[in-house]
Amino acid sequence: MKTLIVAVFAMLVTTAYAGPVVTYDFASAEQEALFNRLSDELRCLVCQNQAISDSNAELARDLRDEIYSMLQQGKNEDEIVEFMVARYGDFVLYRPPVKPVTWLLWFGPALALIVGFFVVIRIVKKQRQAVAVEISSEDIELLEALRAQAQAETKTEDGKA
Repeated sequence: MKTLIVAVFAMLVTTAYAGPVVTYDFASAEQEALFNRLSDELRCLVCQNQAISDSNAELARDLRDEIYSMLQQGKNEDEIVEFMVARYGDFVLYRPPVKPVTWLLWFGPALALIVGFFVVIRIVKKQRQAVAVEISSEDIELLEALRAQAQAETKTEDGKA
């Protein structure tokens, strides 16, 4: 009985977003494959980290509908991608083109790795080149005298105790 109450409570408390599933009718398997590829390669501008095929955002649904209608009009992949880039910019692409505006995006990680490598090498070299401090003979004599004095004090304290 307890399990039944917990199960009913869990069903009442938890809500799942179950939107309507939109299905598209394609003229050919190639057209469906192109639709799926484009849906996976274009970024949802609302979610920003999901493809429009994975997003439930209203804009993602609109973009999927737009791709479908363009495919029905006979447009090819390049025309659809050009339309999306013209309308939303390079950000809509998961793989933006290599151009001066996106150089940091493409080459930044490699540059950071190379700079980090040289920083680590420099730190290691500095640690290896650290010169040990030489202790002079006067300092050694002073240390010996302090040690002898500490031992003498320890012996006198042991004798008093």
